[in-house]
Amino acid sequence: MTVEEYNDCVKQYADNVYRFVLKNIRDEDKAADIVQDAYEKMWRHHQNVDPVKGKSYLFSTAYHVLIDHTRREKHSARLDEADLLGHSHERQYSDLQEVLHQALEKLPQDQKMVVMMRDYEGYSYEEIGEITGLSESQVKVYIYRARVFLRKYIGKMEVVI
Repeated sequence: MTVEEYNDCVKQYADNVYRFVLKNIRDEDKAADIVQDAYEKMWRHHQNVDPVKGKSYLFSTAYHVLIDHTRREKHSARLDEADLLGHSHERQYSDLQEVLHQALEKLPQDQKMVVMMRDYEGYSYEEIGEITGLSESQVKVYIYRARVFLRKYIGKMEVVI
């Protein structure tokens, strides 16, 4: 990948990568740092990157940086912030998006990533597998399990609406 191709790739996919990371961690500063780290890693290896696969390489790198960041933060999280028993939703809300975000936060990181890539970003199973390094069948399993959990968490629509 030449310098021009690298710059074109960054310009073309910068917003998408940032949105993807931001939806997962919901902290603008951390998301910007993670995206910047992904750009840096791509730049260090730009000579070995096929320009045709630039998008995939960039998203894959951002995904792995995000996973590393999440794991580091998980180890430093305080125990009193953990809600290990609250895996159901019974309160009445009028904001479905708020309930959905709470449910997404309860998902395991891998399931959350693949369901967001599929449902929010619109990637195919094959593209998600390429970005995450998972097989296509594993991607489908993670998405299925995530959707089952979300359905159970949200519960009856009467409670949500």
